[in-house]
Amino acid sequence: MPKLKIKKGDQVVILSGDDKGKTGEVLKAMPKENKVVVSGVNMVKRHTKPSQTNPGGIVTKEAPLNVSKVAYAKDGKATKIGYKEVKGKKVRFARKTGDVID
Repeated sequence: MPKLKIKKGDQVVILSGDDKGKTGEVLKAMPKENKVVVSGVNMVKRHTKPSQTNPGGIVTKEAPLNVSKVAYAKDGKATKIGYKEVKGKKVRFARKTGDVID
């Protein structure tokens, strides 16, 4: 299973595609598929059949993006993520600034 450096709740910037330059929060990370779902980005329309719980109709929702198309956003700018050990604990850090992320 591949390791994703992007996690749920991270602010990311889109690097390519129709939504290039947009930023959003990661709603879901899918390491097995190497994909992430970002709020307000890569919107698709789905025609859904009515059921007891949902009325149906045309629903607009976010579709998954490949993780290679997004980068962690530090102060609105894209940065790579690295790992280092701080006080015996492995933490993520922004490569451009050196700031610890979590």
